This record gives sequence, structure tokens and C-alpha cells, in this order.
Amino acid sequence: MSEFENTTAASPQGDTGRGAAAADTGPEGAPRFPGGPAADPAGAHHERRIRSFQPRRSRVTTGQAAALRRLWPVWGLDIDGLRTLDLDAMFGGLPVVLEIGFGMGEATARMAAADQGTGVLAVDVHTPGQGNLLGLAERAGLDNVRVANGDAIILLREMLPPAALDGIRVYFPDPWPKKRHHKRRLLQPEFLTLAAGRLKPGALLHCATDWEPYAEQMLEVLTGHPDFENTRADGGYAPRPAFRPLTRFEGQGLDKGHVVRDLLFRRRSG
Repeated sequence: MSEFENTTAASPQGDTGRGAAAADTGPEGAPRFPGGPAADPAGAHHERRIRSFQPRRSRVTTGQAAALRRLWPVWGLDIDGLRTLDLDAMFGGLPVVLEIGFGMGEATARMAAADQGTGVLAVDVHTPGQGNLLGLAERAGLDNVRVANGDAIILLREMLPPAALDGIRVYFPDPWPKKRHHKRRLLQPEFLTLAAGRLKPGALLHCATDWEPYAEQMLEVLTGHPDFENTRADGGYAPRPAFRPLTRFEGQGLDKGHVVRDLLFRRRSG
């Protein structure tokens, strides 16, 4: 079994099975992770914008809390919209891929271990997952992973310079299945325009979902966007590339008959 399969992403109680769950805040709401991820790093923006994510309130294990306290000052950053990131300095000149929404970080850690010549800037708002990924990276000796806390839109729009990224990964985003919530889906034309501005020409945008209606919308929106072209000559979905690991939950979904769709689109030149 891979060391990355040791985590129990099915439950917020289980990064390594050690220790009891720990609350996110201490007495009278004091932060439990001094120097760790902020509760609302870009709160000063007060944006009236429909967001594609909804923070989950689950408990942090003792191991995850320890990783946050120890490693956040080294490998973590808050998305505050107040500075431009120097990715060359952050990753030692490595090409950098942005991963939006990494869950418990198991697949992220596997990909980072398999390609240590690529930096991974992994964004999520789920505190247990942030701690879990930091712990996985430390145990595997990975120095090509950085964990960002907050809204990926603010990161793309205000903290990354043009053509800074060698790829973007969006794996299994919230499908917002109810029709009235479709406006909350991340993969919209406005997002693609923003993403295109931060991708180098020829860089890949890789999406995956097991929600067929969302896959259809993704394909339609990506195909219609002038800044992207499908890597598939037939204009359809791509087979799962070898570099994207088959996660435990994805395997469970496949066992239940779910169909997983991968979309690989390239940033056009010019």
C-alpha cells in the first residue's frame, strides 16, 4: 500500500488514525493554529459574488492540527489578495500547476511525488484537508507542494501575474446539481477567461467530474471558449491520463456505475 493510501479521507477524523478530533478554535473563539490558515483571509474584499464553494465545518484531528501549526508557516499561504506571488522564488524556478480543490490531498500528494520537477500550488478552504496534505508532503519529503487557503478566484485575479502557470487542475468540483444552483458552478466562461490569462500558451487545463450533466456543461463551455482548444481530435472527452491517480472515492463511484469524465484543453497561443 502506498503511504498516501494511509489517510482516511472518508472521515474528517482520520488523517492517520492518531489522536482525537480537535476543534478549529480554542477558548472564546481564539485560533487553535497560531500562525496557521486564517478563517477569512480575504474578508476585506466584501465582494458581492456568487461563490462556487461552501466551506465545510468538520473537525480537525490532532495530527492534522499539529501539521498546520508546524508546517503552515513554511508551506502555507493565505489568499488575501494583497500581494503578487513570486512563483519562481516560491518553487525554486520549477514550472507550477495550480490545483483548485484538493479535498484531503491524497491524489495531490501522489502526483507531486510522481513529478517532483513540477511545483503544485494546491488551493482549498477545508482545514482538515489542508492539514492532511501538509502532513502527507512532510512524510514523503516533498518540497514541491504549497498549500493555499481561500478563494481561488482572488488568487487568480489578484495574486498571480499573467502567464504564470504551466497548468490548472480542477478535479471533481462541487457539481451543484440543483438547477437553481448551476450559477455556482466553477466552470463558467468568466472563470475560463480569467484562467486563460494566467496560463502560459500551450498549458493544460485539466478537469474531471463524475456528474454527467456537469461534464456536458464543461465540454460545451470549454469548446466554445476562444482561448482553449480540445486536445482530443474528436472534440470529446479524454481518457483518464496516467498522471491523475485513481482515488479511493473515485473507485467506489466506478463500482457503483458512475461515469468519470476527463477534459483536457490547451491554452491557445496568441
